[in-house]
Amino acid sequence: MRYLAALFGLPLRQMLARMLGGLAFVAWTIALCIWFEIGPARLARGLDGLFAILRAMIPPSPGAQWQDILQGLAESVAMAFFGTVVAACLAFPLGFLGSRNVVMNWLAHFTVRRVFDGFRGVDQLIWALAFVRAVGLGPLAGAMAIVAAEVFVLAKQFAEAIENADTSQPEAIVATGGTRLAVIRFGLLPQVLPVLLAQILYAFESNTRSAAILGVVGAGGIGLQIAERIKVRYWNEVSFIVLLILVTVASIDFLSAQIRRRAIGEASPR
Repeated sequence: MRYLAALFGLPLRQMLARMLGGLAFVAWTIALCIWFEIGPARLARGLDGLFAILRAMIPPSPGAQWQDILQGLAESVAMAFFGTVVAACLAFPLGFLGSRNVVMNWLAHFTVRRVFDGFRGVDQLIWALAFVRAVGLGPLAGAMAIVAAEVFVLAKQFAEAIENADTSQPEAIVATGGTRLAVIRFGLLPQVLPVLLAQILYAFESNTRSAAILGVVGAGGIGLQIAERIKVRYWNEVSFIVLLILVTVASIDFLSAQIRRRAIGEASPR
């Protein structure tokens, strides 16, 4: 043991601690495999089924109902856009309420941030199931699920961006007799707006991917088209839809990058 410790250049106690940690990790992994009944035979059957599905996905095909696929994709993008915009508008004032350098009271700040954490723990699919029951099937339930799930995520990100803003500008405004509103308007907003815009654009891209899944539970969008084709094992059409989603998300990411460069003032690469 001392030889191994000297070989790795570590103290004997630290070497023993790492070995015990590694053994505990291995034991925990084995226990999970036993609990989930994961064995070589089951893994082999699963891989065989997966390879069979992958072979059935080639070549991708839009099928006869390609208009429904395009309509579902448009619904997903619309749901993501509407949900992100509404969530950002609601999260904007909440971000200031959750910021330590705007709300100085420790108890109020702690309470608001814990509310953010509590609602962030509810996944979009859970919200989608609730809104499908409340308003019925369709994209409205999906858009409302995105709003409910994203508003507190963005609020926490906005609050952290405001807290990380440079304090010299707000302090200068306070020193010249500026009001609290002037500090927020001229000291904080010009600094954090590009960051908030970048976070909103990323949320739109992420919600576009999420909206593709919400249709599986009846919340509209392209997910419904995927679920229907999986039921009848039209795997080549499923692969076409997946590729279409990837192209859409990549296009949104490219446009978002261009908008971010213009907003932040970063020079585009030549």
